[in-house]
Parts: sequence; C-alpha cells; structure tokens
Amino acid sequence: MISNEMYSIKDDTYVQKQSLPWAALLALAMAGFICILTESLPAGLLPQIAMGLGITQAKAGQLVTLYAAGSLVAAIPLTVATRGWRRRPLLLLCIIGFLLFNTVTALSSVYVITLIARFCAGVAAGVLWGMTAGYARRMVPESLKGKAIAVAMAGTPLALALGVPIGTFFGTYVSWRLIFGTISILTLALIVWVFWKVPDYEGEVKQNQLSLHKILFLPGIRPILFVVLAWVLAHNILYTYISPFLENTALAHRVDLILLLFGVTSVVGIWIIGLLIDRYLRILVLLSVAIFAFASAAMAIWSNQPAVIIIGVIAWGLTFGGAATLLQTAIAHAGGRSADIAQSMLVTAWNLGIGAGGMVGAILLHWSGARFLPGSLVILLFIALLITLYSKKHGFPSSP
Repeated sequence: MISNEMYSIKDDTYVQKQSLPWAALLALAMAGFICILTESLPAGLLPQIAMGLGITQAKAGQLVTLYAAGSLVAAIPLTVATRGWRRRPLLLLCIIGFLLFNTVTALSSVYVITLIARFCAGVAAGVLWGMTAGYARRMVPESLKGKAIAVAMAGTPLALALGVPIGTFFGTYVSWRLIFGTISILTLALIVWVFWKVPDYEGEVKQNQLSLHKILFLPGIRPILFVVLAWVLAHNILYTYISPFLENTALAHRVDLILLLFGVTSVVGIWIIGLLIDRYLRILVLLSVAIFAFASAAMAIWSNQPAVIIIGVIAWGLTFGGAATLLQTAIAHAGGRSADIAQSMLVTAWNLGIGAGGMVGAILLHWSGARFLPGSLVILLFIALLITLYSKKHGFPSSP
C-alpha cells in the first residue's frame, strides 16, 4: 500500500523523466474548463434561457444559484465520503455527471427539472474541485507539484477568457440549448481522453484518514482558508459589480472589453505562476495580494482616468489568474496525506467568497455608490496580506 505522496513502480516513469505528463494534466484542465463553462454560461444567456423556459430572467438566474449551492453543499461531505475511492473512477463519475446533467439542461423544458439538473451538476463540480489538485500532484515528483497544479487549473481562466464569451455569443445567435449540447459532446470526448491518458491511483488509506476537525486544525490550514475567503470575496465584489463601477467612467460602454482584458491577463497570470510557483510560492502570494490592493486603491482614487482603470484591470487579472493555483498548492502542502479533504475546505471557502461577494457588494453599492467599490477591497486585501505575512512557518512558508 502506498501513501498519497508516493508513486507505484508503474507510474515511476513520471519521476524518472522529471517532466510533466502533459496529456494527463491537460485532461484535468479540460475537466475544469467544462466545469466553469457549465457554471458560468447561464449568466450570459439569461434572456434566451428565460424565453426558452417561459420564465422571468430572475428565475433563470437561479440556475446559477442552484449550481453554486450544489458545490457548496457537496464539496466537504462527498469528498470525505469518497476519500478511499480509487481516483480515476471517481474522476470519471464526476465527468459523467456533467455529461448527464448538461444533457438534461439542453433538453428539458420544465423549469424544476432544469433546476435539479443544475444542482446535481454543482454537486459533481464540488467533488471534482476537491480532488483535482491532489490528483495533479500525484502525477509528478516534488519539484514539479506546483507546475502540475498550474497546468491542471489552466482550464479555469481559459473558460472565463474564451469559453464563456464564445459560448455566450453563439448562444445568443444560435440556441442556448445547442451550446449545452455542445458541452455534452466535449464531455464525451473527455471521458475517452481520461480512460486513455490519465493514470489511476488508490484512495486514502483508511488508517491515515483524519477527522475533519483534526484536518481543520493542522498547522497552516486555517490561515490559508482565511486568505482564500478574503481574497475571493474582494475579487467577487469588484467582478460582480464591474458594470456599475464603469457606468460613471469613460469606459461605461466597454464592459465587454474590460472583462476580456481581465480574462486574457488571467491566462497570462497563471502561466507566470506556473513557471515560478515551486520556488517562490510565499513571495508570489504576497506580491499578488499587494499588487491587487494597490490596483484597487488606484482605480478608486483615479476612477476618472481610463488609463488607470485599464492598468488596474491588467494588474487585477495578472494577480488573480494564478490565485487558485497558489492557494491550492499551499493547502495541499499543509494538508499532507489529507490534501483532498483540505482542498474541499478550500472549495467551500471559495464558494462562500463568491456568494458573499454578491451580497456585500450590493450593500456597499447602496451605502457608498459604485465609485468607491474598488477602494473597499483594500481592507479585505490588507487582512489577507497580514495573515500571509504572519503564516511564515505554516500555511505560506518560504520553503514548502
């Protein structure tokens, strides 16, 4: 029996070559790409979905809410329940879930059935995100674990930068049902890809399984989770309400351009993180949070300067693009043999940050107006920066 951090003789070729198993890691990235497309596409196609199902846009918006709820509810309990399962069958079960529930979404004309399908797709996503980083780490030797996670997570910014805009465009002019059907076809191809190229690993040995309480109190876990919550909350306040913020600027009619710029720079950001993460994780987290804070302050102070906003968005995209990779790598180190359960805690904190971003942003919008939204992020980012600074021994060590 082998531990999570060791390799069988069969998979020893990865260690000997000291190179990334690109085909296997890109399969994980494709799974993340499909996951983000499934989650985000309804937001860009609300009018079409509302018309197709004969409901209001507010009700159509609940397709996004139910997906997030499924991820939030399922991430920890289902990851705990399946921690002893072999990894590839569990990965395939999640992917088959996307195939089934996206197909139901594409074909259903009954609102309640569509909502149930969206919730179940979110459940599959919660389990998938809980296992992706740990799966990627087990494919490579210690010196390449950060890079492996960066490749496996590349599907997220690519989906946001390219997949969602393209899907929204074609869904508007062709059919939103056709778009979800296309995702199902991509998912079928991914199932074949996983069978062909992704290695299988044993689940967590029962004797090594720690309780949730013990994992939560492992050194470094709680500081990382607090940083996740603060950083993701700050990001989502600005991302969710970027349109109201830009309304009173010279870029009021270029929201699409700003979001595209953010998406493209996010892809560049994860590439940069992938190159450096295995040597400079702590420095990269500190720089990312600090630069985002300065960019937010600048956009608040000089909101009447389009150049400042554009530079601020570029800095925001570059620093947030690799956030998931940095934080997942940190919590995987801290979690050790219980890395998958620690990852599920990160997924829960991440989804809480997304949900809270909409609510907190709405309150700030009402109290102080859209112009001051970026400035309000500085407090959250300063808290994240302080926690990172004080977690030098555990959580964000200089030498993981």
